[in-house]
Amino acid sequence: MMLRYFQNSVEPVLEYSDQEEFQRIVDSVRRHLQRKERAGIRLLPRRQIGKREPEAGAKMTLLSDLEGHLFSDYGAAYKAGDLEDLRDAIGDCRRCKLSSGRTHLVFGVGNPRAEIMFIGEGPGRDEDLQGEPFVGRAGQLLTDIITKGMGLRREDVYIANVVKCRPPENRNPEPDEIASCEPFLIKQVELVRPRVIVALGKFAVQSLLKTKTPITRLRGIWHDYRGIRLMPTLHPAYLLRNPGDKKLVWEDIKKVLAEIRSPSA
Repeated sequence: MMLRYFQNSVEPVLEYSDQEEFQRIVDSVRRHLQRKERAGIRLLPRRQIGKREPEAGAKMTLLSDLEGHLFSDYGAAYKAGDLEDLRDAIGDCRRCKLSSGRTHLVFGVGNPRAEIMFIGEGPGRDEDLQGEPFVGRAGQLLTDIITKGMGLRREDVYIANVVKCRPPENRNPEPDEIASCEPFLIKQVELVRPRVIVALGKFAVQSLLKTKTPITRLRGIWHDYRGIRLMPTLHPAYLLRNPGDKKLVWEDIKKVLAEIRSPSA
């Protein structure tokens, strides 16, 4: 920016061309704010804009890119020291339109220090009524995968969803709904610090990996999610309709178990 100074003055004066540029910036910020308002994000951050340096010895800081999130209200979530603090920070969430139709907010369940974290799309009818993820028919199958297939207890793993409120008629969550919930999911991952994430189904996989690649080309192959090994696999609800593909999920789960049991993991 070019600056002009009066003699004996240190106050900068904008040239005319800079005023036009400044107006363009203002207009851009105004449009950004309007988009955020439509997504249900209304409040200014309480923290200073800018990224925090990671603490000494920290393995990862997944929320560093959210600390100065423009027009956000995720400050309490950013500071949460455990999952209970994070749930308190979410509160009676009204950050997106899904809140108007929910019965219960479905936060997550399981071991807060789990080595394996399962992430699905969002709550269904049974989950919305009970306030717990994966408790319907698909949840029963996931429990069988964990207990009978992996030899673990359901309480040994951690289970969450991309969005925490049930979409109407179980439709796919919309971009603004995902954006409103994503900081909370990122913080959940940061607090649990799993060694492996198992992403369940097309929507969860594509949302986490920010891709439109079909699940058939993604499943069974290791990916990275913010420094954590991520294994995409088929959703249990899909397996209820296509039981012949259970063998594909078992192939994926065997890779997860091998990763967990590997001395170098």
